[in-house]
Amino acid sequence: MITNAALQRRLDTRTKPQGSLGTLETLAVRIGLALDTDTPAFRAPQMFVFAADHGIATDGVSAFPQSVTAQMLLNYLRGGAAINVLARQHGITLRVVDAGVATDIGEHPSLLARAPARGTRNFRIEPAMTAEQREHAIATGRALAQDALRQGSNALMFGEMGIGNTACASMLLHRRTGWSLDECVGRGTGLDDVGLARKRERLAVASARRPEKLTPIETITEFGGFELAMITGALLATADEKCIAVIDGFAVTVAALLAIEIDPRVRSRCIFSHCSAEHAHRQLLAHLDVKPLLDLGMRLGEGTGAAMAWPIIDAAARLMTEMASFESAGVDDRAS
Repeated sequence: MITNAALQRRLDTRTKPQGSLGTLETLAVRIGLALDTDTPAFRAPQMFVFAADHGIATDGVSAFPQSVTAQMLLNYLRGGAAINVLARQHGITLRVVDAGVATDIGEHPSLLARAPARGTRNFRIEPAMTAEQREHAIATGRALAQDALRQGSNALMFGEMGIGNTACASMLLHRRTGWSLDECVGRGTGLDDVGLARKRERLAVASARRPEKLTPIETITEFGGFELAMITGALLATADEKCIAVIDGFAVTVAALLAIEIDPRVRSRCIFSHCSAEHAHRQLLAHLDVKPLLDLGMRLGEGTGAAMAWPIIDAAARLMTEMASFESAGVDDRAS
């Protein structure tokens, strides 16, 4: 098994002053540890975008109607969304997953139809999903990740889309950390002050429905979304593999929090791509004691932050692997 010290030695003998590549060197070490090699190289990077609807959306917790979820799903399949552009630019294979969209859009050759149901129930008044639906969603995410890894990929990226899912993610964060709803709940797709107050009020009612302490799995069942449950399952699949998992924005980071709580080994596979502008994301990253690669004020979701960070991640691996040593290049090392 490769060690941190061995990776650092390799970096320190490359043709550069020690530490001169800054954060790229820290990132290269993380990648080497995750892939268990001092010559990391990525194969067949894949982006999974999980789309799903949420029953809580009927409570007016989003600035957009629930119909937008299915419309955006079709946009992904037609290649017209931001994540399509970035995936094409960076040579990332895009996998679009119907994790539980309310509208059945029918079959499509590029769609992975995996919905346990047509959206979750309204968790303000009842559990978001049944135990069977939760297990289906987590197992589905795990299987999708395992299939990608078996087919040769060692770099998985995760994004999400679904009207109401920042309400869901905020609720999960509130219940896992104990932070107040004021700390956890943001404007999502662009709520005004009245909408934000309504969102917080609806989530307070929902939380009061199950005031007792819950396990991570129980929290997903009560307040989760199918897309976040699938991402949690996919991340759990990485724990035993030599791979990285690139985490997108706020909602995906909440899924990572859940996965790490369930299996702490997941943390060593995760690379956090960016700090989104969504309320509470910066605090959540600090809670996890991780530093994102980018801070561009983005809050789109759908994996765009992860795709933007991908060239930096790939560059860190290439510098570790392809850069000459002082000895091989015939360059004098530091003066003794």
